[in-house]
Amino acid sequence: MIYQGENLHVDFVEDGIAELQFDAPGSVNKFDEKTLNQFSDALDALHKESGLKGVLVTSSKSTFIVGADITEFLTLFSDIEKTKTWVHKASRVFDKLEDLQVPSVAAVSGFALGGGCEAILACDYRIVDETAVIGLPEVKLGLIPGFGGTVRLPRVIGPDNALEAITTGANHKPEKALSIGLIDAITVQDKLKDAAISMLKDAISGDLDWKAKRQPKLEPLQANDTERLMTFSTAKALVFAKAGKHYPAPHAAVEVVERGAGEARESALNIENELFVKLTQTDAARAQVGIFLADQLVKGKSKKAAKSASKQIKRAGVLGAGIMGGGIAYQSAVKGIPAVMKDIKQEQLDLGLNEAAKILGKGVERGKVSPKKVAQTLNNIVPTLHNNELENVDIIVEAVVENPKVKGAVLAEIEGVVADDAIITSNTSTISIDRLASNLKNPARFCGMHFFNPVHKMPLVEIIRGKDTSEDTISAVIAYALQMGKTPIVVNDCPGFFVNRVLFPYFAGFSLLLDDGVDFPKIDKVMEKQFGWPMGPAYLSDVVGIDTSDHATHVMAEGFPSRMPRDENGAIAKLAAANRYGQKNGKGFYEYSTDKRGRPVKEVNPEVYDVIGQKTGDAEADEIIARCMIPMINEVIRCYEDGIVASAEEADMALLYGIGFPPFRGGAFRYLETMGLKKFVELADKYAHLGEMYQVTDGLRKKAEAGESYLNS
Repeated sequence: MIYQGENLHVDFVEDGIAELQFDAPGSVNKFDEKTLNQFSDALDALHKESGLKGVLVTSSKSTFIVGADITEFLTLFSDIEKTKTWVHKASRVFDKLEDLQVPSVAAVSGFALGGGCEAILACDYRIVDETAVIGLPEVKLGLIPGFGGTVRLPRVIGPDNALEAITTGANHKPEKALSIGLIDAITVQDKLKDAAISMLKDAISGDLDWKAKRQPKLEPLQANDTERLMTFSTAKALVFAKAGKHYPAPHAAVEVVERGAGEARESALNIENELFVKLTQTDAARAQVGIFLADQLVKGKSKKAAKSASKQIKRAGVLGAGIMGGGIAYQSAVKGIPAVMKDIKQEQLDLGLNEAAKILGKGVERGKVSPKKVAQTLNNIVPTLHNNELENVDIIVEAVVENPKVKGAVLAEIEGVVADDAIITSNTSTISIDRLASNLKNPARFCGMHFFNPVHKMPLVEIIRGKDTSEDTISAVIAYALQMGKTPIVVNDCPGFFVNRVLFPYFAGFSLLLDDGVDFPKIDKVMEKQFGWPMGPAYLSDVVGIDTSDHATHVMAEGFPSRMPRDENGAIAKLAAANRYGQKNGKGFYEYSTDKRGRPVKEVNPEVYDVIGQKTGDAEADEIIARCMIPMINEVIRCYEDGIVASAEEADMALLYGIGFPPFRGGAFRYLETMGLKKFVELADKYAHLGEMYQVTDGLRKKAEAGESYLNS
């Protein structure tokens, strides 16, 4: 044994050939501080080994290395001097692998991401099996590679390919990786180690010139000034167009490769260290790392709940076809769970099937969906006008019109049709689950299952627990949502549940700005371009549907009369009364059409001001942001204090996945913590005269005074 550590070991497997194998306790290998230290020690041992002829780098797991241990990041990054020392030391460990006086080959199965990819880049050769997935996803955490990836990858696959990979964080499967020179060979899984040893022997014998293969990674990038100018100018333009100003990491990725292009390895690595450390201190990196950790918490909680479910969902029923019902049926069917789609009108069934076919057709156009998959998915959807087709389903998802009397009647009827152990859910967006449950004889098997439109794109499913809902019901519905490829978050019952409850104060803040004469295109521009929402509040209202929003104001006013009173003279009510429903009928705040090429067009028609009144007031961007966001943040805090949502992390993920809260801000609680609780309280107090929704809770005020945090990380 050359080296034995808890997370990896090194030993000879053949004469002169040593295997460095990552073998951490648990299901995956990752570069935490302990593993990096052992990796360094193991390489020191190899450098001292006199009989060494070649080194094979492998993993004992089904996957190679999933990257760095993200759980260490936020603590580490809080101390900039510690971060500087850590990244400089850690990155030089990979130099030790690259500087071995013998050839090295990495044998990769499964994921080699982040630090895993950087480890195999430090090897001379890379061979993978058909399961391999290779990439540098650090940009998705608001960072750049920190273990030499920005230095080695451009010298291995060229600067154009490297910049595309690093700035997008895209993963590469074997064929793509081979085509761009990221790997040297592909083999089948059970031959991987043998093929890697064979390649290593060819390098040892001189049939492969490993020294020539290694040399470019140690030198400046081999490109002339004109090539570099074109490469980096193009990259900067593409990154700005895609990432904009809110995400510094892709811009830093271009800068680090450009500045390091004329330098040998050590100087280029110093530049990488410098920019990596700089990014660790940005709000965007803290937010995006926080998202990753919150996502892991939510997924772990969901998987644990799903494992405890006693009922398995093998066949689903969807009540109500149309766009939403068709979307739900499609999502179930495409993931392999047959869905019976029931409606009382044939034209609605046709609409639901057409919705599924349209989604699949777009997938075929993009080369993402095969004709076989189209056939399988459509065969998994059974349209029917008759209840008896639902007798053998395991779960019902009711998706009829958003009317409590209609929903109640449908739910009561279907309870007498389905099996006694079938689960019944409602895809309501605002109506109380307890109110709907009163129509059922057995409310224990009933809960809310709120999908977001468009169903196939939006990751979130809100699972709403009623006062009588059993935990077994919740667990089974969580498991079904996971089967559908969704992220389920469990919330407790209240008007609007969580996402819509906090969304409507945001709309109310927007409405007050309109009342004060601020024009809606300006508000949208500020909230999109400066705050970072994918859509401003006027545009979002049109997408949700003005009639839907207007209906929801009744529900919210009934539930929270003092904080969310209905404004009969507000823009939403006026537009609804004028039959301007938004995108669904082509006119709301904006008007919608298509140009000569069939591309969608959104524009302001001056006629809208005849409905909502002329807007001659003005407000600075900071005031627009404050007046829209303070009501939302306050309501998020109230939901947390009321026990509607279980944790700040789940609240943040619900807003990110449900309504597109800007990822670089990390969610409502991360945004609040980044601003600082005291500063937020001071800002809210400035606008407290505008009404109860601007007034902070006593709980928030106490936390601000005590310097406490809502987040666990």
